[in-house]
Order: sequence, then C-alpha cells, then structure tokens
Amino acid sequence: MKWTSRFAIGAAFAALLASTAPAMADLKIGISAEPYPPFAAQDATGKWVGWEIDFANALCAQINEKCDIVATAWDGIIPALTSKQIDVIIASMLITEKRKQVIDFTQFYYDTPPAIIGPKDGNKDVSPAAMKGKTLGVQVSTGHERYATKYLVPSGVELKTYSTQDEANNDLAAGRLDFVLANSSALYDFLDTDQGKACCELKSIVEKPKDDPGIYGEGVGAGVRKEDTALKDKLNAAITAMAKAGKFDEITKNYPQLVGKMTLPTGN
Repeated sequence: MKWTSRFAIGAAFAALLASTAPAMADLKIGISAEPYPPFAAQDATGKWVGWEIDFANALCAQINEKCDIVATAWDGIIPALTSKQIDVIIASMLITEKRKQVIDFTQFYYDTPPAIIGPKDGNKDVSPAAMKGKTLGVQVSTGHERYATKYLVPSGVELKTYSTQDEANNDLAAGRLDFVLANSSALYDFLDTDQGKACCELKSIVEKPKDDPGIYGEGVGAGVRKEDTALKDKLNAAITAMAKAGKFDEITKNYPQLVGKMTLPTGN
C-alpha cells in the first residue's frame, strides 16, 4: 500500500472518530451532589432540577456557552474547581472572605436569611437561653455551622452536623433533634412537604450578624478560579443582564415557596 493511501485511510478514520465521539462541554458547572431542594435535587428519572439548575441553564444561555452539570460532593467541590475538574461552582455557596482566599466569586445571585425550625408545639422562643441543653442540627461546612458554633454552642446548645440538609430535616422529623438551622428558603420547602407539615414549624428568622460578615458572607455567588478573570467578568455581565431582563423573577415564579422570600440581583 502506498503512503498516500495509508495517509488517506488514516485521515478518514480520524474524521470518523471525531464525528462519532461525544461533544465536550465548553463549561463544567459543579453542583453539590447532595440534594438541596428547591435549589437542586434529582427527580424520579435522575435528572437534576431546581431553582439553581434553572439559573445555571439560563446563565449558560446568556453567555452562549454549552454547559455540563457535574454533581460533586460538597466537601470536595472547591478542590474540584481548583484542580480544573469543574469550571464554575453553582451550589448555593456563600461568598466569604475565607473562601475568597482560595477561589474567586461572581456578584451574588441570591440571598436568603437563615431560619430555625422545630417541633410543631407553638413555642417560638429560640433564644440561646431557651435552647440551652437542646440539640441543633446544621449542614456541615456552612455559614449555619459557623453561626451556631460561635453564637449558640457557648450558651449550652449541643450541635450536630450533617452531610446533607435532608438528613438534618429527617432527624428533626423523627424526634432525634430539637431544632434545625438552615437557609429559610430551603426550610420553607421542607415545611411545605407532607413530612414537614406533620412535624414541624418555623420558629424564627435569624438576623445575620452585621458586624461579623465572616459568618454568612455576602450572599450566594458562583465560584470561579482566581486566574479565570475573563470568565468571571463574562458571568457578572450575564447576571446583570438577566436581572435587567427580569429573568430571576421568571425563574422564581416556578417555585412558589421562594416567591418573596429571596433577595435577588436588580441589575443596577
């Protein structure tokens, strides 16, 4: 066989492989593998759905990028970003000074106040003194864990951490916890379920300590690598454009439990 023939066959074979190989996504969007409804959870078919999934898809459409959703364990999601396994974190991650030492963030794309829920008994006193000797559940490595550790544990509150918010909610419903502290938006969603309606009630909205921004940070932002400044600028411009176009309200109206309970970008 002549060299030219072999070259032509090899080129044709390479072209065939290229045409049949799956297309690679332009951006890998990292979400937390742990369910966090109504922001991100898998439906009965295994598809990821929720407010934050809708936001991620709208954001990718705004910047005209093909994106791939990559579920990643919460405690490994920042290392996954810095090691380039994913390109953007969209996982209800609070913008904090500690995290900004490792990664960078876009402007915030939502914020909600924290809240405490507990048994449906009508007692709404959740002051540190009233909670002394009680057990409080929080998701690990969150602002809620930081808040409870600093402001509630010294008063005698027993803290129990969970890998997922669902686990904490389930233990509260089963009577293995006295209270749960989490984002109010996620807790409203739980309280709207049959399980939540049967067991529990909102006790209090927790005021974020204004003189201690290291606890709850600056709202929820999309995490990017520090060197990806062009991507950060593109995402920030997209968030602003989406806000001006009313896209955030359009997404949120599909989640009645969130309407009026979130602070969203205005586009100003």
